[in-house]
Amino acid sequence: MAEGFSMRGKLLRIAIIGSFALLGITAISQEIQPANRGSKISGTQDRAAATRVFLGLGAQPDKAAAARGKPIYRQNCSFCHGSKARGATAPSLVTSDVVLADDHGEHLVPFLKTGRPEKGMPAFSQFSEQQRIDLAKFLHQQVEDIANRGAYHLPNIVVGNPAKGETYVMGHCMSCHTAATFTHIASKFRSADQLQRSWIWPTRPADNSMAITATVKTQQGTTLSGRVTQVSDFRITLISADGQTHVIERGPGVDLQMKDPLASHQALVDSLKNEDMHNVTAYLETLR
Repeated sequence: MAEGFSMRGKLLRIAIIGSFALLGITAISQEIQPANRGSKISGTQDRAAATRVFLGLGAQPDKAAAARGKPIYRQNCSFCHGSKARGATAPSLVTSDVVLADDHGEHLVPFLKTGRPEKGMPAFSQFSEQQRIDLAKFLHQQVEDIANRGAYHLPNIVVGNPAKGETYVMGHCMSCHTAATFTHIASKFRSADQLQRSWIWPTRPADNSMAITATVKTQQGTTLSGRVTQVSDFRITLISADGQTHVIERGPGVDLQMKDPLASHQALVDSLKNEDMHNVTAYLETLR
């Protein structure tokens, strides 16, 4: 069904390919950021709607029509295009421009009626108009299932032992944090998976309070300190307290000392066991 890509088709195709690669990762509208659980975009339905608008996916597929189209597709199309229209001996239909450019069957329904026999695509003129519409809706649903990560249902991850999680926190976290850090922490996140990602690998605040800093002693004996904005084997860029930017070439005689407030979390990622992760998340979920 593929033909020259329209601009919309190209953008949607990129989104779908990205979703294949990132399948199972949290939806775009679920980025790690503190928010009350009662916030506007709190449920799967709202996240899916927001993601649909963001990606320009068009109208929400008619699930009832898609369900009616499923057996039609399975009996007549799956041998060539795969059980979920993602390709087999024939190309994937979820990345087909004919499918992606269609909203309500206005392109797909007449296409299905005539087919493209010269390219091996048979006509389905024997189907009723409604059957072709249902088949089109089934294909729309396949695109939605891949591209709209906001609609993905995440499993319950609160499966650990809260008491053991508390013991872990007291033994591994309190050297850097205080009790105030954990006060009502669960209420700051929309879901347990966001809470879990945040405590394992927290984001750096916009106020630069957790930024990487460095002190550099140059070959001339000058000492410069500030926030690191770029670093490589060849140079380091700092912004000092007075707002000036300093680019320092690294080489013999240059001494560099860096400090990362989140270094302990990076080390934690390397050593954290699944059991401890589940237990800590279960414990933090109790702190509302």
